[in-house]
Amino acid sequence: MNDQHDMSEAVGMIRESAAGIADRNDLGRIRKLRYSVPGFDRTTWRDMCEMGWLALRLPEESGGIGLGMTACCALMEELGRALLPEPMIGAMLAVQALDEAHLPSVISGEKIVLPVWQEARSSLSVGNSVKFEDGRISGTRQYVAMAAGADAFLVAVVNGWVLVEANSPGLSLEIVQTQDGGHYGTLTFDQVPASTISTTAPSVPLAEAALATAAYLLGSIDETIERTLDYLRTRVQFGKAIGSFQALQHRMVDLKLEAALTRASVGDAARIWDNSAGSARAHAAVSRAKARASTTAMRVTREAIQLHGGIGYTDEHNIGLYLRKAMVMAPAYGDAKFHRQRFAELTKELSETAE
Repeated sequence: MNDQHDMSEAVGMIRESAAGIADRNDLGRIRKLRYSVPGFDRTTWRDMCEMGWLALRLPEESGGIGLGMTACCALMEELGRALLPEPMIGAMLAVQALDEAHLPSVISGEKIVLPVWQEARSSLSVGNSVKFEDGRISGTRQYVAMAAGADAFLVAVVNGWVLVEANSPGLSLEIVQTQDGGHYGTLTFDQVPASTISTTAPSVPLAEAALATAAYLLGSIDETIERTLDYLRTRVQFGKAIGSFQALQHRMVDLKLEAALTRASVGDAARIWDNSAGSARAHAAVSRAKARASTTAMRVTREAIQLHGGIGYTDEHNIGLYLRKAMVMAPAYGDAKFHRQRFAELTKELSETAE
């Protein structure tokens, strides 16, 4: 009972700490940062780090807070509600692989290190096109979210992770803007100096990042529904609030049911991960949550646009920001198709093992 109480208290404190920075009622800052480089604010980033968010999953002996994925998901929900563009999920992934010599400057917000591991946008698999030999790295990696804001990159290689400074000779960065106003970076390494950081396989931090992304999507889903309900209550047509029309009420009930199922799936995955991190059952729960969150986010945000009518299709209306964010976050760390297949494979393995 005490553990449950302590966790509930920790989650409540995290949500309160997020309220001052992740203000879901003011999206003006988000609009100003869209399509800019690096696409987020370093001052806000340092404020987030001072709150301890980046060190949330780090053990206390490494200077972290040592909380589990349940607390992490609560934080990500709040960030998703406010559409924060700061690359917290990727940076949290990176700090789990960094050695203690590099951690102080990173968790303080002084230095931003982002992970580089992806070759396919919709997959969670680490590509093998990058080669690391004799302290130098060569090859190409894509889809590095908000890459232009990084001071260094943590690159996944065959035997673990290596660290590359962003200003290293032989490293080139090409950015492509995304629908939400952020960007992906393609990094090309031409015999770039790199230092070995960890020999830990990237599967565990990648799975945690996938679950964190599901929680971020859950927050944006809930906020989209709340904003849509507010609109339906205030928009008057034929002398009545359109929210009183039965057909629209039925559509909103369906969306709220989808949101409730997503919340249950994300919460269950976080609890399972906290109890058995890295197990096949935990990985299966993460894939189930991510598949559902990705699918639900796209459905809810698309229907919200329709329920807002013509104004919902204009860029000036904030509801469109949630659809744009869902389009970018839904495939991040594996899309719905990838995670459904992964869930099926893991469930089959677990069933065969139990027999």
